[in-house]
Amino acid sequence: MDPSIVEKIVREIEGYTPTHDHQHVGRVTAVGDGVVAIDGLSKAVMSEVIVFEEGKGKKLEDSMHQTSTLLGLILNLEEDGVRASILGDTARVTEGMTVKSTGKVLMVPSGEELLGRVVNALGEPIDGKGPFKNPTMMPVERQASGVIDRKHVSVPLQTGIKAIDAMIPIGRGQRELLIGDRSTGKTTIAIDTIINQKNGPEDTRPICIYVAIGQKESKTARIMQQLRDAGALEYTIIVDASASAPATLQYLAPFTGAAIGEYFMDAGKDVLVIYDDLSKQATAYRQLSLLLRRPPGREAYPGDIFYLHSRLLERACRLSEEKGGGSLTALPIIETLEGDISAYIPTNVISITDGQIFLMTDLFNKGVRPAIDVGLSVSRVGGDAQTKAMKSVAGKLKLELAQFRELEAFMQFAQDLDKATAERIASGQRMVEVLKQKNGEPLPFEKQVAILYAATHAFFADVAVKEVTAVEAQFIDYLDGQHAKTLAEIKETGLVSEDSQKSLGRAMEEFKLAHPELFATK
Repeated sequence: MDPSIVEKIVREIEGYTPTHDHQHVGRVTAVGDGVVAIDGLSKAVMSEVIVFEEGKGKKLEDSMHQTSTLLGLILNLEEDGVRASILGDTARVTEGMTVKSTGKVLMVPSGEELLGRVVNALGEPIDGKGPFKNPTMMPVERQASGVIDRKHVSVPLQTGIKAIDAMIPIGRGQRELLIGDRSTGKTTIAIDTIINQKNGPEDTRPICIYVAIGQKESKTARIMQQLRDAGALEYTIIVDASASAPATLQYLAPFTGAAIGEYFMDAGKDVLVIYDDLSKQATAYRQLSLLLRRPPGREAYPGDIFYLHSRLLERACRLSEEKGGGSLTALPIIETLEGDISAYIPTNVISITDGQIFLMTDLFNKGVRPAIDVGLSVSRVGGDAQTKAMKSVAGKLKLELAQFRELEAFMQFAQDLDKATAERIASGQRMVEVLKQKNGEPLPFEKQVAILYAATHAFFADVAVKEVTAVEAQFIDYLDGQHAKTLAEIKETGLVSEDSQKSLGRAMEEFKLAHPELFATK
């Protein structure tokens, strides 16, 4: 044999390194209600993704990228095995099926191409517009930013709703709870806030993410159409885990919304995430926990229900300049029963958030919309998230309205009222009318300031209470046409300068002279 051939064979043998392909494999021992018990995954970790092997010949690397692949999520680590939830069609899983560990945590796609799209709780597109081409994968569960990485919340997030921007201001990076009974306008406030972002400058406009948890698909479709009609869908992402979706997907949906938002926050952008609603997520998590044989606690909720919401909402923050200066604002929604805000889940979320906007059924039925209870609503960021212009016109508004509510209750029993009390009640009634707003009509910041300036300077004092809303609309149109420069100055500077005050004063006088018939009835 040729010596050179022998040397070549020897060299190849010496340089050979064997490769090992380790796979952790388990077997399904029990399946039911979307939860499986698995035996054999001794090295599994919490929240790890597993793959159910339905057929032979599939490679593990390929299976993570195939939409038809059936995945699971490990939620319980036990002595004799693990329990996992099925992320998909539960009918496809049978006893004895092989399960492979991936060694990866659950990740969802994010990026610019998600804007204007509808995805499910796993980040998969469900709007029929095709798959994403080059998304960035973000972990569903991520530790919240530390205190050192955060910055003080001081930049306002304008909702376009006078009552909120004036009395319960929301800042970028804040967590403000929307709480109230069913059908009191919680979702309306959230959607109006998304639509209002169109009124701000495009370079600072927040990316909006609406997470629908356990909602009817017809409602989500209606919201999508409303956003499209308002031109707001182009900067909005909808995450949908409908009422018909498995409990696991309803539980995961808010985390998916937060993960998608964190991509933009890390890029230095502002993000607004709406969780509609966390009561349904808590119910889904309770269902999942009971199926996983976790011990029930108060109201049958598991002991870590507080941790569920806290680890979600703590991810909302405003990052420091060193970290890019992005922010993630959270507007969680909680549904109460009979206005009971002292129930288990409401008190949990109230204690986690930086304030709450409480919507009352009684006010809603009276026609006060948004039906905000000023006495029970609070923003723990307060005036820090308000422009100087808004502070100057809305300083005493909340106190006056709270006093009016007390006097209004007293008025039902009193026959004769002294002049000062009667005037305060009349002023309060007109202020309530000024703060009313129609669904889907958020008001730009500068127009809010102008209206509240007029209201606090007795502009509506001689207007009949029933006519206040109509007069307000006419006055806004008048300002738009005749005093557009003043509105533009308030918008640009964020201040109500002396010149602006004089201009608004002149506008009020001119409008009264032009429309004396509107101010005839006291």
